[in-house]
Amino acid sequence: MARGTISERDPGDILSLALEWRRAGHGVALATVVKTWGSSPRPAGSNLVVADDGAFEGSVSAGCVEGAVIEAAQGVIATGEQRLLEYGVTNDEAWAVGLACGGQIQILVERVE
Repeated sequence: MARGTISERDPGDILSLALEWRRAGHGVALATVVKTWGSSPRPAGSNLVVADDGAFEGSVSAGCVEGAVIEAAQGVIATGEQRLLEYGVTNDEAWAVGLACGGQIQILVERVE
């Protein structure tokens, strides 16, 4: 089970934490909100960092889709292939993961090397 904090940290803090975890030998992925439409829970540029041991910090949706993004990040850490995720009210998965705010978000998840 993942452990961490959903928080609105400064992007510089999140990047520093990603590098700290990477230097400690962890596989790490960084999720970044790259585009929003309508009412979205977090603005473009918001970040979530995820480590291979389940640790995470930051927020891309104020808790709405973090679980799904953390799961995708684990896959990105394993394969190294970045993923572009999209959630919105017209997406059935958005309702399943809790994004029912009326907007859409696009999130890029990439491995930190």
